[in-house]
Amino acid sequence: MSSEQNPTPDIAAADGPRPRRLTYAAALAALEGLALVVAGVWVLVLGITGEPDDRQQAVTLAITLVVLALLPLLAARGLLLRRGWSRGPAVITSIMALVPAYSLLQADSIAVPAGIVLAVVAVTSLVLLLSPATTRALGIRGPGRAQEPTR
Repeated sequence: MSSEQNPTPDIAAADGPRPRRLTYAAALAALEGLALVVAGVWVLVLGITGEPDDRQQAVTLAITLVVLALLPLLAARGLLLRRGWSRGPAVITSIMALVPAYSLLQADSIAVPAGIVLAVVAVTSLVLLLSPATTRALGIRGPGRAQEPTR
């Protein structure tokens, strides 16, 4: 069979315009990545200029946050390019964002609005990423459908 008769998922997913919900999901994944970068830089600045209990721990956390930001940023790029692999990292990042959102919501301070925003972004991102239109646009097939032709 030629590649036109049996396209790969990434090639098949490129047919037609990109759904808006896929673009929105990519934007939210990029926003989550940028938030991790900002948090990492903030921790680094506080660790260097402030008086943390352990400066080395603050710097290590900052570097970890910046490196972790690569996951949603690469996922956002993959979503824009309609790569099927990109949905997994974006979903994982959104699920992981619910943990700090819950923690922020439990605070008795100005952190509560930040928790609300983070929770809304994470849940919205999950809804967009798990929608059937996004799944089709990325060329992802369910279990047992690997042999079915793409549309």
